[in-house]
Amino acid sequence: MATNTFPPQLKIPATYMRGGTSKGVFFNLSDLPPAAQVSGEVRDKLLLRVIGSPDPYGKHTDGMGGATSSTSKAVIVSKSQKPDHDVDYLFGQVSIDQPFVDWSGNCGNLSAAVGPFAIHAGLVERVPQKGMATVRVWQANIGKTLLVHVPMHNGEVQETGDFELDGVTFPAAEIEVDFMAPGEGAMFPTGNLVDKLDVPGIGTLDATLINAGIPTIFINAQDIGFTGTELQPAINDNAGTLAQFERIRAAGAVKMGLINSPEQAASRQHTPKVAFVAGPAAYMASSGKTVTENDIDVLVRALSMGKLHHAMMGTAAVAIAAAACVPGTLVNLAAGGGVRESVTFGHPSGTLRVGASARHTDQGWMVEKVTMSRSARILMEGVVRVPF
Repeated sequence: MATNTFPPQLKIPATYMRGGTSKGVFFNLSDLPPAAQVSGEVRDKLLLRVIGSPDPYGKHTDGMGGATSSTSKAVIVSKSQKPDHDVDYLFGQVSIDQPFVDWSGNCGNLSAAVGPFAIHAGLVERVPQKGMATVRVWQANIGKTLLVHVPMHNGEVQETGDFELDGVTFPAAEIEVDFMAPGEGAMFPTGNLVDKLDVPGIGTLDATLINAGIPTIFINAQDIGFTGTELQPAINDNAGTLAQFERIRAAGAVKMGLINSPEQAASRQHTPKVAFVAGPAAYMASSGKTVTENDIDVLVRALSMGKLHHAMMGTAAVAIAAAACVPGTLVNLAAGGGVRESVTFGHPSGTLRVGASARHTDQGWMVEKVTMSRSARILMEGVVRVPF
């Protein structure tokens, strides 16, 4: 009888959480195997195996992922090394069909879950018995501060409630997230509010290139033959359309200085995002809910990891709010122009209102804070087993 030479699975404490319209596997840094407590190949291989990537079948049957950009995510949280912060938060966007983890940006939706997770994990030293706990989070991917306002009841996180978020089926407790000074370096990396973007095979497009929340490329829907009311099938079922958006994304990434050549975009799937905008119009959301023209200021559709997002990425919502509040950007113009401190936009699942405060300085435009409401809850906790 042959000797079994295969090792047993690792058992790693983990928490499976929904945050906003995303979900992912959360880890306390100290619970990871020592070799995975530092960035590098071992950590990436471990997280890939946890999620079930790469999966040529595109199903994540043998892992914790959900085979979409919204559900192929991992989060590592630890006691903060930064003064005046409670925890450090590191986000990994796990590729579905390729063997890599993209660490180049944040997940705004899962940011809402970091506060509750940190409290549950005992990483926050002082929390109120009731009222609101403000968890100061250092977002390690982009070097920014997040304030996550978590409702408390009897010394525990309040997860249930009546706050409804389009793109999430069931109500929960509202969690407000402040993205402090979300711009990374120059908010408009080219120095322009609108650029001419030359895209091979498409032509020259007007584009607003912004670094706020996450690097994002905004273009006008009508310039590429869309209305801004599209739902996922209209984009995701057409390989030619997806290839067109990837060419736009690659050209914008080069223009923003994120990569040196369009070919490098394939290894940087998480950033930048590409989105298209249009003036307000009525449409039926994916849930069957009717969104009227009067419900929104602007229509926005955004792609994540090569597919149209089913709602809106949280970090892209930050970029939308920041761009909407700066007069002259494509987002601002589509929303009617002028000065504003908030924007309500229509996305495939419904609507979202985001507040922002922007001001012009000697160094250019600066966004001081973007605020949005999300919700989060623990779906499962215990250990994840990993063949590794």
